[in-house]
Amino acid sequence: MFKRPPRLLPGTTMLVVACLCLVSLGLLMVLSATSITSYDGSRGSSFSVFARQGIFAVVGLTMMALAALTPVRVWERLAWPLAGAGLLLLALPLVPGLGATVNGSTNWLRIGSLQAQPSELFKPILAVWFAVALAHLTSQHYRPRKLLLTLTPVIVAAGFILLGGDLGTTLVLMLMALAALFVSGVPKRYFAIAFGVIAAGVTLLVISSPYRMARVRAMFASDAQSEADALGQHWQSNHGLFALASGGWTGVGLGASREKWFWLAEAHNDYIFAIIGEEIGLFGTLAVVALFGLIAVGLIRASLMSRNRLTKILGACVLAWIVGQALINMGVVTTLLPVIGVPLPLVSYGGSSLVATLTGVGIVLAFARASDPGAERPPAHGSTTDVSKTDHRRGERRVSRTST
Repeated sequence: MFKRPPRLLPGTTMLVVACLCLVSLGLLMVLSATSITSYDGSRGSSFSVFARQGIFAVVGLTMMALAALTPVRVWERLAWPLAGAGLLLLALPLVPGLGATVNGSTNWLRIGSLQAQPSELFKPILAVWFAVALAHLTSQHYRPRKLLLTLTPVIVAAGFILLGGDLGTTLVLMLMALAALFVSGVPKRYFAIAFGVIAAGVTLLVISSPYRMARVRAMFASDAQSEADALGQHWQSNHGLFALASGGWTGVGLGASREKWFWLAEAHNDYIFAIIGEEIGLFGTLAVVALFGLIAVGLIRASLMSRNRLTKILGACVLAWIVGQALINMGVVTTLLPVIGVPLPLVSYGGSSLVATLTGVGIVLAFARASDPGAERPPAHGSTTDVSKTDHRRGERRVSRTST
């Protein structure tokens, strides 16, 4: 007899299709945004940056498939070692000779010709850590000391990243922490304390930094102030708005962007959403928003609606990471938020971000498959799914005894 193929879990198809669409759109827009600067940058080819991003996409999709096929029990056992290795990676850019400064942030690790951003690679590790650390806690274990121990990796990671000068990535990690605490059922007073501490810390970091305060003031500046300081803090935000405005409803056409001609900095990275609006128009930007909405719905259906706490917490972390970071990026481009250096997930150029994001999606697929009642691979001993299965077996025994 032929073995029946495993059924598709709710939300997983939507999640995978939306990710593939965004990756494909990202490759197309990276090619368009870098075709001029890549050729003029002594690389001799308009396709050099696009080819590199294509390699990252292949590696990321491979990692997503491998992560989805990895049993949950393996991820549970690797939670502690991965957290330790991730914190070590975050500390390496601070070592003289190993760290590289890019756009004012020293959170890049450069070894020879290879360059990576450990803070991006730490995001899927943090999601797994929170899922494993918080899933087995009961209401009796929600004590300040226990919660502080659980939050230690994200606190140490935030310290390393802030020492490198990257507030944007730190905000994304804080969003992941708040999402994990909220879904895991932490008492409201602890959640409120954590939210207050994070808000106070971010406010202090902004007030104590002149260039961050300048970015905040630029967001609230009037049109007259913006025009008077067109070459200063308003340059990037102004040209981002110029790109969106010139695109109109349908855009100026693929490859016809004018802002990518050395006017808009980071056109292929943090401000790729502006190039999408300029070349594809309002319909293109709305399509991107809709695709991230499908990712949110897919994560909710595949993980947050699961009865397994491991899967719920992991899904909440990845949801806050991908969708939260996308909202921050789009808010910056549309000047609803001050300029914060975070890429648009799955779309912006960057190997570390793309590979890490696709790996995170693959881990969600693995947890969602294991939490399904028809999953072939049960999770590790002691998880909430094992408890539910044990209770189900006990119930079957009671029924059989009653019937006899």
